[in-house]
Amino acid sequence: MPLTIPTLLTLLRIVMIPVLVVVFYLPVEWANTVAVTIFILAGITDWLDGWIARRYGMASTFGAFLDPVADKLMVSVALIIIVQRHPETILALSTAVIIGREVTISALREWMASLGEGARVKVAWTGKIKTILQMVAIGFLLYGESLGVIPVLEIGRWLLVAAAVLTIVSMFTYLRAAWPAIYRRN
Repeated sequence: MPLTIPTLLTLLRIVMIPVLVVVFYLPVEWANTVAVTIFILAGITDWLDGWIARRYGMASTFGAFLDPVADKLMVSVALIIIVQRHPETILALSTAVIIGREVTISALREWMASLGEGARVKVAWTGKIKTILQMVAIGFLLYGESLGVIPVLEIGRWLLVAAAVLTIVSMFTYLRAAWPAIYRRN
C-alpha cells in the first residue's frame, strides 16, 4: 500500500501528539504558545489532507480510516492534559462527555457500516458546529493565560461547555438517524 501525501499528513498529525504533550509540560514561559501552535498546525494538516485527497484523487481506504482516528487522538490527548493542568469539575465533565460521545459515535458508525447502513450516520450540522467550538476551546485552554483584559481560560471553559452540550445534541441526532436500523436488528 503506497502512502499518499494526505496519509502522510495524517501520520504527521499523530506524531505531533507526543510533541504537544512534551511541549505543554515544558517549564518555560513560551510552552503554551508553542502548544497552541502545534494544535493549530494539526488542525491545518487535518484540513489540508482532506483537501488534497479530494482535489487530486488521493483518497484511500487507509486514509479514510486513519484521519478520524488521528483527530480523535489529538482532541482526546489535548483535553486530558488540559484537565490535568486545570482539574475542575466543569472541564472534567465536558471532557468526559466529548470523549464518551466520540467513542460511542465511532462504534455506532462502524456498526452501521457493517449493516450496510453507514449513510444513516452522516455528519450533521450540529457536529460541525460542535467541532468548531471544541477546537477553539481547546486552543484557548491550551494557551490558558489572559491576553491583557481577555480572560482566555474563562472563554475556553465556556466554549468547551457549549461544545459538550452540542456534543450531546449531535449524539442524539446520530442515534435518532440510526434508530430504524437498530430497531430492526433487535
